[in-house]
Amino acid sequence: MTDPTRDLLPEGLEDRLPCEAAAVTRISRAVTDVMDSHGYDRVRPPLIEFEKSMAGRMDGVQPRRMFRFVDPSSLRTLALRSDITVQVGRIAATSLGGAPRPLRLSYGGQVVTIKGDGLDPTRERLQLGAELIGSDSVAAASEIVSVAIEALAAAGARNISVDFTLPDLVDTLAAGPFPLAANAIEAVRRELDAKDAGALKDAGGEAYLPLLYAMGPLASAIEQLEAIDAGGALASRIDGLRQIAARIGGKARITLDPTERHGFEYQSWFGFTLYAEGVRGAVGRGGTYRILGQKDGAEEPATGFSLYTDALVDAGLGQGAARDVLFLPLGHDTDVAARLRTIGWRTVAALSGADDAATLGCTHVLEGKEPKALG
Repeated sequence: MTDPTRDLLPEGLEDRLPCEAAAVTRISRAVTDVMDSHGYDRVRPPLIEFEKSMAGRMDGVQPRRMFRFVDPSSLRTLALRSDITVQVGRIAATSLGGAPRPLRLSYGGQVVTIKGDGLDPTRERLQLGAELIGSDSVAAASEIVSVAIEALAAAGARNISVDFTLPDLVDTLAAGPFPLAANAIEAVRRELDAKDAGALKDAGGEAYLPLLYAMGPLASAIEQLEAIDAGGALASRIDGLRQIAARIGGKARITLDPTERHGFEYQSWFGFTLYAEGVRGAVGRGGTYRILGQKDGAEEPATGFSLYTDALVDAGLGQGAARDVLFLPLGHDTDVAARLRTIGWRTVAALSGADDAATLGCTHVLEGKEPKALG
C-alpha cells in the first residue's frame, strides 16, 4: 500500500511553484539592486557552520533555535544557520578584518529555525539584508533605515511604516536614574515588552510605568518619552531618533515603541521594525549591534537590517506581466531561435510531434524565421 504521507513536507516548510518562484526572484533582484546601488558588496556565507562560531560572535544569538548535528569529519557540532547577520559579522571580523571601515556588505539566502515564531509556523525564510560594519552612529542608522525603505519600495511594497525602539533602554535606566537589582532587570524588560502594568509593578519596575505610554506616532510618543524625568539619560537617544526620522522624511510612516524587545535580542541602542500595507506581519527588522572582533576579544560597532520577503510574495507582490512564449516546432532553425532569445523572446521547443503550442502555454509559433501569434 502506498504511504499517503510520503510526499508531505514537514510543518513550516513549503514549495514555491513557478509563479511564486518567479516573484521571489524579481523581489530579490529589486532589493539586491538597491543595496548594490548604495555601495553594499555582496557576500555569500555557507549554509552550515560550527555552532561555536555561530553562537559566540554576537550577544543574543539563540543556538536552541538552530538545527544542530555532529560533523562526521571534525566530530564538532555544526549548526544550520537561523540568521545570516552573525555570519556577516564573522566575515567582517576575519577575512575582511583589515578592510577599511565603514565596511558595507549585503547578502541573501535561506535561513531555517527549529520552530516558527509565535503564531507563524514558518521555519524556512529567505533573508535579504545589508550590514554597515564599523559604525553604530546616528548617521549609520539613518542610512540603513533609508536603504531598507528604498529596497522595500523597489520590491513593490506600499505605504511602508517603521516602528522605532530602544533595545537597551532598561539597561540604560537601570544603571542610572531608575536603578534595579541585577536579578530584576530581565523581569522588567519582559513585562514592559508584554505591556503588563500590574506585572511590571510586581517585578519592581514601578518607575518604568510611564514608558508604557510613550508609544504610538513618533511626534506624540517622543514627547511622552522626553517628559520622563531620567536625568538626561535619554537625551542623546531622543535626539538620535529625531535625526533618523528627519532623514526618512515622508518616505514612511514612523511610530515609536521604546520598550519593544521581540526580535531585538542582539541590538544595542537603536532598533526598527518594517511593515507594509497589505502584508501580514513584519517584513523586516534592523538596528545597531556589536560584533566580536578577531583581536583581543574587542567588540566592533555595526548597523544593519534584514528583510524577510516571503511575506511580500504571499501578499501578491513581485508578479510580472504575462510574457509572450514562442513555440519552436520540430526541425526549426536553431540560429533563428537563438537570435529571438537574445532580443527577449522566451521559447519552448517541441520534443515530439505530439507537443502542442497552446497546451504548453505558448502565445506564438515560429514559422520560418518569424513568430506568428496563435489564433
